[in-house]
This record gives sequence, structure tokens and C-alpha cells, in this order.
Amino acid sequence: MKGFHPQAYALMRIVTGFLFLWHGTQKLLGFPVPMPMEAPAFVIYVAGPIEMIGGLLVMLGLFTRWTAFLCSGLMAAAYWMAHGTNALFPLANGGELAALYCFVFLFISAKGAGIWSVDDSRGIPND
Repeated sequence: MKGFHPQAYALMRIVTGFLFLWHGTQKLLGFPVPMPMEAPAFVIYVAGPIEMIGGLLVMLGLFTRWTAFLCSGLMAAAYWMAHGTNALFPLANGGELAALYCFVFLFISAKGAGIWSVDDSRGIPND
């Protein structure tokens, strides 16, 4: 599988961005499903656009490093604001998804867009 590293990384970046953008559309547009409970306004109007636009940019591989870094920071803040104070372990506090997104976006930020990206077609260094 080592020979498929660039393709596997590109798929991880694309799928991560794709999944993340739907969290933003849920907050801002109530699509594809409405929010399960009322969220504070700052969550909707700060996190929503970062998730929707950031997810789209990461998926496309455009301004990938800075966008992924911003998304990683958002997820770190979300983890500590909503989950980390409730229990020590992410499994117990419900913060697994936020923690996972945080570190996946941090990795994408460090690595760059890779193949199948707008950044790559623009000649932006990937490593």
C-alpha cells in the first residue's frame, strides 16, 4: 500500500473536508438535518461558517495549510469548551469527534494539500 500514499492522503483530506462542511451547513442552514438542540449564537455564527467554508476549502485543497490550522484550532476550542470539562477521557465526555477532527486537521496543516488539490495545481509546496 506504500505506493498509494499520495492517493490515500488526498482521499483522507477530501473526505475529512466533505464531512466537516456538513457540520457547518447543519448549524447555518439546518441541512441535511436540523440541529438536535438550540446552540448558542456564537457557536452558530462563528463555528458554522468556519466548518462550512473551511470544510469546503480543505476538501478542494485551496489555502489548505491555513484553513486546516484554523479548523484544528476551532475543534480544540470546541473540545475544551463543550467536552473536556465534563470528564477526563473523550469516550466518557462525548468529545471523540472534536478531538479526532482537531488532530486530523493539524496533520493536514503540517503536510499540505497533496495531490488532487487546487494548491497542487497552483504549485504550492505540499511537504
